[in-house]
Parts: sequence; C-alpha cells; structure tokens
Amino acid sequence: MATPASSAPTPSPLTGPVVVPTACYLGVAVPARLADEGARVALVLLALAREHSASLGGLLVAALMVPHVVAAPVAGALADRVRHRRLFHGLGLAAYGTGLAATAWALGRLPTALVLLLVLGAGCCAPLVTGGLTSLLAELLPERALTRAFSIDSTTYNLAGILGPALAAMLAATIGPGAALFVLGAAALAGASAVALLRLPARPPTKHGRRALRPAVLVAGAREIVSNPPLRSVTWASSVGQIGIGALPVVTALLATERHADWAAGGLMTAFAAGAMAGSLTYAVKPWTRTRPERVVLLCLPLTALPLALAACVSGTTLTTALFAMAGWATGPLFSALLTARERYAPQPLRTQIFTLGAGLKSTAAAAGAAGIGALGGLGAAPLLCMAATAQIVAAALGVAQLTHSPRSAGRAGGGSGGGVRDAQDLLPDSSQEVSRNDSGA
Repeated sequence: MATPASSAPTPSPLTGPVVVPTACYLGVAVPARLADEGARVALVLLALAREHSASLGGLLVAALMVPHVVAAPVAGALADRVRHRRLFHGLGLAAYGTGLAATAWALGRLPTALVLLLVLGAGCCAPLVTGGLTSLLAELLPERALTRAFSIDSTTYNLAGILGPALAAMLAATIGPGAALFVLGAAALAGASAVALLRLPARPPTKHGRRALRPAVLVAGAREIVSNPPLRSVTWASSVGQIGIGALPVVTALLATERHADWAAGGLMTAFAAGAMAGSLTYAVKPWTRTRPERVVLLCLPLTALPLALAACVSGTTLTTALFAMAGWATGPLFSALLTARERYAPQPLRTQIFTLGAGLKSTAAAAGAAGIGALGGLGAAPLLCMAATAQIVAAALGVAQLTHSPRSAGRAGGGSGGGVRDAQDLLPDSSQEVSRNDSGA
C-alpha cells in the first residue's frame, strides 16, 4: 500500500542535492577566510622581521581592515548587478589572494607607501570574502535549507578565527613570515578557483544593459538598513555588541598578565571561538525559530553578557576559561540568526550590498572596541571585562528600541516592505523593473 503523502517523512534540509552545493561553498569559504584571519597576524610578523617595526605592522593591518566597511557598498552593489557572478566573485577572491602574496615579496623591497597601497587594494576585495560569500547561499540553496546553512557558514568564521592566526604563527616560525603570508595568499587563490564549482547561472541580459553605479545605488543598502526595522535592529545591535567582543583580545592579554598565566592570552580566545563554533552547530541542528531571527539575536546578546560579567568576578583561570566558552556559545546562534535575518529582510536587488555593509560595520566596531579598550588598559582586566559585557546589554536594548511592534513582512525574494522593495527596484535597469512588476501582478 502506498504511503499517504501526509505521513511521508520530511526530507532533511541538508541531505540529497543540498549537500553538493554546500560542500562546494565550504571549499570556497574556508580557505578564503583562513587567509583573511591569518593575514592579520602574518602582516605584523612580517613587518617585525623585515622592518623591525610594530607600528608598520599595525598600519598594514589597518590598511587591510579599513576597506571592509569603506569598500563594502561598492563591492556589494557590483555583486548585485553583475551578470556573471562566478567570474566576479572568483576574480575578487583571486585579487585578494594575489595582493597578500605580492605583499609577502614587496615588503622591504618596495617603498612602504606602495606596499600600503597594495594591501589597501587587497582590502577592497575583502568584503567579498565575508558578507559577499555569505550572500550567495540564498542563490545556491532552497529556502528550507538556509537557516541551517547560515549556521554552518558561521562556523567557517569561527574555524578561521581559531585556526587562521595559529596557522600564520606556525608557518612564520617554521618557514618565515614572508612565506607564511604567501601561503595564505595561495589559500585565498585556492578558494577563488573553487568558485568555478558553484552553481551560479548568469543573470539574464537587460533591455538597456547595466547602468553605471550612481551615488543612489551605493547608498541604497544603507538606506534600507536605516528604514527597515528588523534589519536596522539586528545591524546596530550586532555592531554595538561587537565593540565588546572586539575588545576581548586586549582584555585576555591583561588577564594573562595579572594572573601570571601566559597561556590565557590565546587560550581564553580559543575557548571563546570554540564555544562559538559549538553554538553555531547546535543552532544548525535545532534552530530556535525560522520566522523571527531578530529575536534570537536580541536574546543572545544578554546571554553573552552574563558569562563575561561573571568572568570578571572569579579568580580561577579554569573557571574563567569555562565562562569564556559559555559566552562564545551564545554568540554562535546570534551570528547564525544575524545572517538569516539579513537574507530574510534584505530586498533581493540589495542583498549582497547589505551583507557586505553589515559585515563591514561589525569589523569596524570590533576594531573600535580593541582601540578603545586598549586606551583604557590602566583600569585593569576586571573593569574592562565588565565594560565588554555591558556593551552586550546596551546592544540588546538598542536593538529592541529599533524594532517596531509591526516589523516588515518579508519573503525570501522580496525582503522588506513594499516601500523598501520599490526603492530598491527603482535602482535596477528598466527591464528588471518590468520583470518585477510582472511577477507581482501574477
């Protein structure tokens, strides 16, 4: 007897044809993000080895990081408009990897200003390594698989955060910092090559061709973030919370010094990153919600704050390590839900721009947190850790305040409210608007 359709088992979102595109995507994301995280350490070590200048190392890292937010609107807008996305993303990752590899040779051989420009150019491609890649998941996978896919994607950031700096330091100690940076550049190039495996069909040609980028196009993503309540809430909440998270490397270094435990500087951050990976995988197995990801973001912020605040009050390093792992665990679902919220509420014509801009804001907030806490280092580790925890509470309160009682309804393709989608589609070529109108009429 045939099994009734109503009693047939529901296929798992990560089985069958979903596995192949997910595996291909990971083949791109993992090496590219390992290179991105490891390069920050390798650049400092290279500057120390060749120029004996820690300040130059800081300038190189800044040159690599600043474009994460400055170039994000341009990179995202281009990615949203190009026809051949595999070619565009592949060339972007290849340029990033080539920039790192070229810097490995150029530092100490070319004028410092030229080296900084080289790193700055690589940094302009960096938004494609973070938010740009994540935005492709909605094109590669069915909607039913996206919540878990975003959780898996968030683990690539955690994995890169754990292994990238460690890999850079290990390679620098064994084969030299220049060779280490070259290997990281080669890893990014390997990710660029794997882009060819992604099933991203070319967008159909438009009636009048692709128009040049106008200022209105470049600010469209920012306008949508400001005007779309759920997007606005998760963007500002996650960015403010990242100020505290970005300060943790400085705080852990102070803790290690105060408690005479040299291992704690790296060990506490490793525990935090490992906890974040565990949280992401937990959320991938059992998502808390599929319809209101912004609630997960706002809930996880205070859940991150509590262990951090407790860690400021205890003295044992073992207990402190466990509390850091607990705080990291809470950031796993937070980041997964943040990615889901961006995809759910972003209008399709602006999706990549919103992903890259959101990632850039988080990177900038983390850098500001590290700089701000570093300037207050004389206060001691415990007060600074309380500040990092307080940032999570402030972020949650800000996120709640930014939400309205009637958030925009969002479909996968449409994103925000009718007004937001119309604004976004006004920026598209005429034929794209005609298609959108025909779809809405159907």
